[in-house]
Amino acid sequence: MRTFHMLFWKKSKPSYERAMDWFKDNMVENKGIIIHTKDRTPYAEVTGYFIPTLYNWGEQELARTCTKWLMSIQLPDGSFPAPDGVPYTFDTAQIMRGLCAALGDVDGAEDSLRRASDWMLTQIEDDGRMVTPSTELWTDIANDLIHSYALPPLAEAGRLLNVPEYEEKAKFVLEYYKKQETLVPFNRLTHFHAYAMEALCEMGELDLARKGMADIERCQRNNGSIPAYPDVDWICSTGMAQYAIVWYTLGDKERADKAIRYLEKIQNKSGGFFGSYGKGSKYIESAEISWGVKYFLDAYLLKLKSEGLRN
Repeated sequence: MRTFHMLFWKKSKPSYERAMDWFKDNMVENKGIIIHTKDRTPYAEVTGYFIPTLYNWGEQELARTCTKWLMSIQLPDGSFPAPDGVPYTFDTAQIMRGLCAALGDVDGAEDSLRRASDWMLTQIEDDGRMVTPSTELWTDIANDLIHSYALPPLAEAGRLLNVPEYEEKAKFVLEYYKKQETLVPFNRLTHFHAYAMEALCEMGELDLARKGMADIERCQRNNGSIPAYPDVDWICSTGMAQYAIVWYTLGDKERADKAIRYLEKIQNKSGGFFGSYGKGSKYIESAEISWGVKYFLDAYLLKLKSEGLRN
């Protein structure tokens, strides 16, 4: 009977509270959030971009713990390692998001952010393309277009640290990616396409973001779901949450709300999300992923703000 009451109580909680409970249940003590429920290694990249989410939801102590752990694993050259121990430009940039959020709250965050930003500059080629020491973990599902999402934290570091070069270099790299014909169209997994759409919004390129989202609008179904690729039926939970963020940012509350409602329907009892759902799912379909929860919480906060329920 006690188990029944506990499950009922947990399910009766708002979806965003259950999502935050999932984070707390799956954080490695004194470190960071796991990769997913079948690999409980603390994941530096996701821990990094989870930090602003934690601050925004009032979880300052958790944010501080995550920040201190990340600072402890920073490599001598200023970069940060992926789970395989190798530094990745994308991962380092996402950890910079956390350092930006922790600036002024966690001792040492400023120095750590400055060193990470300096390292990021070494990964920019003369034509503006951003490179990375390794792409092995990307397999064939991602490509360097995701580096567009590495630019907002570099630009923000420039503003916060009063180092104009960081912001100038971020804009320089953005111009390179804007010239890539494959950046905007919906031609890849929604999660990775949505990275670019979010990045464009964050960098002030709203018209380009709207152009990319026009493809997504044509694909959104009546129930709010969005196919993981243009030619499949299954969905990627993280991509849907990210698109909700973009739609709220662009002022399309109706489509964003539809996406959120669908995500609430598929949210697991634990408060987490599998990587994908539906027949033929091929993106971490049998494990609950940490980044799905992060973007759901970000999207839900924007939903509450759009309704005047949060500042």
